[in-house]
Amino acid sequence: MDYHIDAKNKVLGRVAGDIALILQGKKSAAYQRNRVSDDKVYVKNAEGIRVTGNSKMTQKVYYQHTGYVGHLKEKTLKQKMEQDPRWVLRHAVLKMLPRNFLAQKRIKNLVFVEKATTSAE
Repeated sequence: MDYHIDAKNKVLGRVAGDIALILQGKKSAAYQRNRVSDDKVYVKNAEGIRVTGNSKMTQKVYYQHTGYVGHLKEKTLKQKMEQDPRWVLRHAVLKMLPRNFLAQKRIKNLVFVEKATTSAE
């Protein structure tokens, strides 16, 4: 089954939790914990997502390490949202899925819908 979610003005954690529940297949009557469900989630307006809290945009930090000494990179939530808001939502959903061999297969059922561009000539 296909689920269409409009993320505009919705809280990041709430939307990510709902998407993770759908991707696990728990909303389906044919739920099996060791199988990847056929449910797909289509998300639009990921750039309109919001977070609660006064200073979470500047205090929440994502870390990335290259493997070399002193190469720990830090980016705040605000920087990541400006760079790619779809990554933030996908990352939150991936962290909410169970950490097993099915997680990567399940996250492939999360699809971001781009805005349709109309050309007026």
